[in-house]
Parts: sequence; C-alpha cells; structure tokens
Amino acid sequence: MMDKIRSALVKYWGYNDFLPLQKDAMECVGHGRDSIVVLPTGGGKSLCFQAPAVVMQGLTIVVSPLISLMKDQVDALRECGVPAARVDSSLELDEQRAVLAAVRSKKLKLLYMSPERLVSERTIELLKQMQLSCVAVDEAHCVSMWGHDFRPEYRQLGLLKKILPDVTVGAYTATATEHVCRDIAEQLHLEKPAILVGSFDRPNLIYKVRPRTNKLRQVCSVLDQHRGESGIVYCIRRKDVDAMCATLKAKGYNVLPYHAGMEDQDRKDNQDAFIREKVDIIVATIAFGMGIDKSNVRYVIHTGMPKSLEHYQQETGRAGRDGLEAECCLFYSGGDYGTWKGLLSDMEPEAHKIAMVKLDHMYGYCTGAACRHNAILRYFGQAPAKDNCGACDTCLGELDGIENALETAQKILSCVLRLGERFGGGYTAAVLTGSNDKRILENRHDSLSTYGLLAEHSTRTVRGWIDQLEGQAYIEKVGDYNVLAVTQKGWHIVRGNETPRLLKPAEKPAKVSRAVEDSWEGVDKGLFEALRKLRAGIARKKGIPAYVVFGDAALRDMARRRPSSYIRLLDVKGVGEKKRRQYGEAVLSTIEAYCRTNSLEMDCH
Repeated sequence: MMDKIRSALVKYWGYNDFLPLQKDAMECVGHGRDSIVVLPTGGGKSLCFQAPAVVMQGLTIVVSPLISLMKDQVDALRECGVPAARVDSSLELDEQRAVLAAVRSKKLKLLYMSPERLVSERTIELLKQMQLSCVAVDEAHCVSMWGHDFRPEYRQLGLLKKILPDVTVGAYTATATEHVCRDIAEQLHLEKPAILVGSFDRPNLIYKVRPRTNKLRQVCSVLDQHRGESGIVYCIRRKDVDAMCATLKAKGYNVLPYHAGMEDQDRKDNQDAFIREKVDIIVATIAFGMGIDKSNVRYVIHTGMPKSLEHYQQETGRAGRDGLEAECCLFYSGGDYGTWKGLLSDMEPEAHKIAMVKLDHMYGYCTGAACRHNAILRYFGQAPAKDNCGACDTCLGELDGIENALETAQKILSCVLRLGERFGGGYTAAVLTGSNDKRILENRHDSLSTYGLLAEHSTRTVRGWIDQLEGQAYIEKVGDYNVLAVTQKGWHIVRGNETPRLLKPAEKPAKVSRAVEDSWEGVDKGLFEALRKLRAGIARKKGIPAYVVFGDAALRDMARRRPSSYIRLLDVKGVGEKKRRQYGEAVLSTIEAYCRTNSLEMDCH
C-alpha cells in the first residue's frame, strides 16, 4: 500500500518523499485505523488523506466547513489529475446531479461536502450503497468546544460511526491542544485512534513583535518590503479594518477589506480577488482565513494583539504554506488587553475564565523576550527545537535588553505601590515621567517620591516597560478599570531578589533570516519573475488561482535547476505528470529563452 501511495505522490503531486508524520498518517488510512492528525499549516495535512484516496478502492468523503476551501482543494486536485468533486449550495442543480452521477458510476476518488450535508438522511442512504474508503474530517478542531473555532454543526458528525460503523474516520487539524484531541476522539466516537501530533514549529516563519507606536507607519514599512507579494493585515475590530483599508488605498496600495459586517457577496468577491491575485493585500478581522488555501502568502501583519496563542498560530500559519520564508509582524499595545477583555465579557463564566487565561498567555508572549518559536512550542507542550531559531526578532538580535533593568523595574513597582495600586498603566507612566497632566496635579501625585523618577525616558517607553513587567507576571491588572497591582512575584523585584527582562529597540538594522537565505540559494530571481508572469497568464486564462498552477516553491526550483527537457522538468519539486503534460512546453520555452538571453547554463542540478 505505501509503495502505491509513494508512486501516487510522484505521479500526481511531483513529491518524492514524505513530510514528517505523513507516512504514519497515510498508513492509518491505508490499514483502516481511525486517527487524529495534528500537523501545522504547510505540513502537508491534506495529502494525508488525498494520497491514500487515489490508490484505495472506493470513495473518500472529505468534510469541510467552507465552500471556498472545498473549491480550492478540488481545483488543485483536478489540476494534478486526481478525480475529485464537491457538492454544495453554490452549485446549480444540474451540476449537483452531475456530481452524484459521477459518484454512482464510481468515477470519483474524493468527494467534498459540508457536515450538514453529510449527515442528511438522503446523503447517508446514498453512501450506504457506496464503497467508502475513508471519511476525512478536515478542520477537526471545529468539533470541540475547547477548539478555537467551535462549530455546533460539526458535533453532528458523531453519527458517522453509528450509521457507517465499518468506515475509517480520520480527523485532521493544524491546531489542537491535548484537551482538544481527546474531545475530538470522544465526540466522533473514534475507535482507539492513533493520535499523531507534529511539531507546532514553523521554521520558515519569521516572527517579529513590536510595541505599537505609529500603526500606519509600521504597517507600511512591512508592506513596502513585500511589494507585489500577497499578504494579510489583521485588525481586531471591523471599524479598524475599514479605516486601515481606506488609508492604505489612498496611499496607493492594492488592497481590499474583509469582515463579517460586509455583504456576503462583497466578502466573497474580495476573497476571490485575493486568491486570484487581482489584489495583493487583504485587510481583515479574524473572520478571514479558514477557507484560504493560498500557498504563497509572504507576510501576515497583526495591527493588534490576537486573543490567544491558538488564534495567533492559526492566523500566522496562513503565511508560507509552500514552505518558503514568510514574515509575521505583530504590533501590540497594552490597550489591546483591555479591548479583548471587554469583547470577551459576555461569555459564560467558565468559558470566560478559560478565555482570560489564554489572553494572559498571549500578552506574555508579546511582552516577553524569549525566542518566539520556542515560546509557541512551550505553550503547546512541546520541547524547544533549538536555542537560537534564527527566525525571530529575539534570535536575530533585533531586541536589546536595558542594562539597569532591576533598578528601572523597582522604580516602576514602587510608583504602583505609592499610587495605592489604584491607577492604570498610562497614568503610572505619566507620573514616572514627570507629566504636568491636570489629574496628576489635582491628585497631588507630583509630590510623590516616584514622580519624575524616569523623566529621561518618554511616556511611551515607560508604558512599554510596564507592559513587559505585566507580561512577566510582576504586575497584574485588576478590577473593571484595569488598575495595576504588584503581584507576589513582583515583590521579589521590590526586594531586589529577582531581575526582570526589560527591552529596548535595537539600534541596528534587521538581520536577514537564514530561512530567507536558504530558500533563495541558487535561484535566478529574474527567471523566477519570468516564470511568475507565465503562471499568472495561465491562471487568468483558466480562471483558477495562480498557486494552483504552480506554487512559488516549484517556480524557485525551476529557476534554480533551469531544466532543458521534459524528463528534467519532472525533477522539479511540485511538478507531476499532468502538470508537465499541460504546461511543460510553455515552461521550458520560457526557461530556454531567458537562459539564452542572459547567457546562463541549463540543467544546473
């Protein structure tokens, strides 16, 4: 079975080997064992059920939550030569009938549908008459109330094992804690499932976290580094999306908005424009993303702090799905904590308690000084991969610690105490920097011994240190007004028994991540751009996303290898037999013409 699957990988997808845990996950499907597979975005999760489906007898049903996600995956499978289809409400009645006819005549290997449609009486009766090889539940974290995108309709899938007891069920997701995995197994009634959890590390993602100072300028600095590339800008609230999008559009950026307050058709049109590369940038709330299978997103910007590390990992995971380098920039402020606290206040008490714990972890990540990759791994209960990741602001040396961190922290905590632990971070920073604010003078806090103790620094800098102390649990926000209080841990600083980490912006240029250097090594960038233009033309003509034709990784490999023949073209990662047959002549012609014009050798590797 595995020999057949390996041959299918080469034939249809142009891959010669398995990514971590793919082989184990495929063996579960091939041998009829239920499984829960947690692989990070870009880890080849979909192939875990797609490749076995091609070689097994019968039909594989794939449960998917969004029409756009189904459409992208079916388009990509067909481009590779795999007989796949979807049945959903966006199809005309005659199109749906054609799909069902293909199912009955056993012409399909994969059929995508929503959870509601799958558990409908009519569908179940049809499936009972079919030979099914597997049911794959994609985005399986939606099954669990503990998951970050719980969807009640996914709970209905628990009927599958009762109605189709002999069918293998695989659950697949990119983000799930141990608790979520247990809940998935219980809700789906899986029988002794193999639980395969890959590393949550995405070494090709370059994480950078900065206090938010000038939001527009900070966002534009990232956009300008990625001109002509696809990226997502996340905002917390709908009004922030509209304002940011309007400002960027006025500045000449190719941008569209996306949030739940828009008309359904407008959202769909904007998403399609982004997927088909008619627009470079989408500005969105977290409503955008689950249905996006776009592989060449080169950056994700957060203009505010996400509400949990699960959400952050999921949202940043939409970048670099092709395995190439991608930048993830997060601009936060202490006010984001209060914003989320207000937005989460209507939750049930137990759910609210969980949400606040997650929010605290997220804030600690923002204000911390540890390796960003390792911080995420620790949160998900995994051991750090290495001491220096070479792909985050901390490990690239873009952040420096101040020399007198203990003394500075003692001044801050002393001020909190002298203010009677009755004021917030902004007020405390103003007192420490010697502000003549009317409230401070009226409260006679200009007479405190801590007034002006940090006057040589800006209020924004001091407020940042307060946030960092809170992120390290030396200070906590309490009450409805988020006033500051010194924690038990904070008293260790007051007594001089513990030194915190307080950061300052590094006064040196950002270093180039090793991930960037490695992914471009040996690639002729001029040829890569020529191949991108060819790909864009093919995609426009066929009406499909450019990355479905070829991913960026395939184009870079072509521009590195510069193949001269159909045989050599199959050596390129991501080129299978159908794509070679469809596009080989155009690709080889483009490469040959470029190499001749620029006096370059071909067949380099």
